[in-house]
Amino acid sequence: MRSDEFYMHRALDQAREALSAGEVPVGAIVVDAQGDILGAGYNAPIARRDPSAHAEIQALRDAATRLGNYRLDGCTLYVTLEPCMMCSGAIIHARLARLVYAAPEPRTGMIESRANLIAQPWHNHTIIVEGGVLAARSKRLLQTFFEQRRDQSTGGTISNS
Repeated sequence: MRSDEFYMHRALDQAREALSAGEVPVGAIVVDAQGDILGAGYNAPIARRDPSAHAEIQALRDAATRLGNYRLDGCTLYVTLEPCMMCSGAIIHARLARLVYAAPEPRTGMIESRANLIAQPWHNHTIIVEGGVLAARSKRLLQTFFEQRRDQSTGGTISNS
């Protein structure tokens, strides 16, 4: 199996796809225990007109379709941003073995920033979590996106009002 950094680079490739499409640049991939990429996805709620079209959900759906099973036992999800509440729930229901994410999400992150939904004692299995893998690269993509968005909203000028 390749390193977490190798797979996070693949998730960052997905995030760049989202950026190219004008979506918030978050990408995700699902990898099986043998190291094969089973699913990939990037944020697409605007294009799909679907509030659930987060990168994690897209990648989980892709992997589940390929496996023919919604349970992704033994798989790892790599995602470029700490998952939100909705995505954390999907991760739990998919029965992933591991979650590896890049940057924390201080406002809505539900793995370490705001809460830790995955580590609650009532779940019937444990998901191993690793955060901070290639966090600086993910943060740069997000900063680029939001800087471009601010520039577009102000017409490229800085307003003091």
